[in-house]
Parts: sequence; structure tokens; C-alpha cells
Amino acid sequence: MEGNSARQIKSICVFCGSNLGKNAKFVEATNNLGRVLAKRKIHLVYGGSSLGLMGYVSTAAHVGRSQVLGIIPTALAEWNFAGKTVGEELEVPTMLDRIWKMLDNSDAFIALPGGIGTLEENFQITSWAQLNIHHKPIGLLNIDGFFNKLLSFLDQAGEENFIPHSARQIFISASTVEEMIDKLEDCL
Repeated sequence: MEGNSARQIKSICVFCGSNLGKNAKFVEATNNLGRVLAKRKIHLVYGGSSLGLMGYVSTAAHVGRSQVLGIIPTALAEWNFAGKTVGEELEVPTMLDRIWKMLDNSDAFIALPGGIGTLEENFQITSWAQLNIHHKPIGLLNIDGFFNKLLSFLDQAGEENFIPHSARQIFISASTVEEMIDKLEDCL
């Protein structure tokens, strides 16, 4: 079901790994996300790397003629650590500036499989939602159950009264790209 909400998302920020991971389903779903964003005419905002899953989502979106904005901190750009940005590049001074620019340029967020950086960005944006700094939907694309243990941890933290029920509900989880985007749009 495409675009079934009253308000359509115009841009989505994607947090994901600069590595590919071991599971081929991660690459397949990441490519699909880029294609679906382009098909739905949704702009991609991402971390500015051409490596790993970031490279796949940005390339697929760019090839599909979606507008792509890579936001990269100066240190990463100078080291050429992240490879060449696909699409437009916005260089910012710090990692914190990167997150603020991602927030400013996005209507919603999706986390794909990744490591510490992916989790850090996702939790930063989520903690800001909990603090009412923004009210943009945040999704975990749970490819092949990648986020199952994280979701279980969050549930347990809620059961132990470390995370309020309302904060736990900030995370929207889906196993397919289409379902994820539809759920995010339903939250607008």
C-alpha cells in the first residue's frame, strides 16, 4: 500500500553500516530501500559514505533519480575514511553538527543493520524524540531479525522501569521496506 496517509514523507534519513555485514539479505533490503525511496519520490539523507550499506542505499536511490544528501563531518571527509559521497555532499564541522543537519533535512528516520555508529545516531535521534526536541517517526528495519535482541533489550529496560512505555513506543519496527515507510507515514 503506497502513500496511504494524508501526509507523505518527503525525505528520510537512513542510518546504516559502512560495512556490508555477513548476511546477503542486508544488501538486498538496502538496495530495495534505495529503489523504493526513488519510486516514491522520497529524498535520501545519509551519512555521506560510499562504503558498505551506506554505499548501496545511496547508489540505489541516486540511480533511481532520488535526491541524495550525504552529510559528513570534516574529519571523515579529510581522512577520506568514508569513500566518495554519492549525491550532494554537505560537510559539517562535527558529528553533533551532522546529526542536527540530518534532523533538519529529514521527515523521518530508518535504521538498517550497522554497528556502533549506526546505533549511536539512532539512539541520539531517539533520545531527542523522548525529550520532545522533535516529533519525527523513527523506524528500525528489522531485516532477517537483526534488531530482535535490541528490541528485547528495550522491552526489558521498560519492564525494569528504565524506559517509559511512551519512549519505548518511539521505535517503529518492520521487516520490509514498504511496510516500514507506510508505518512511518502513518505517524505523520
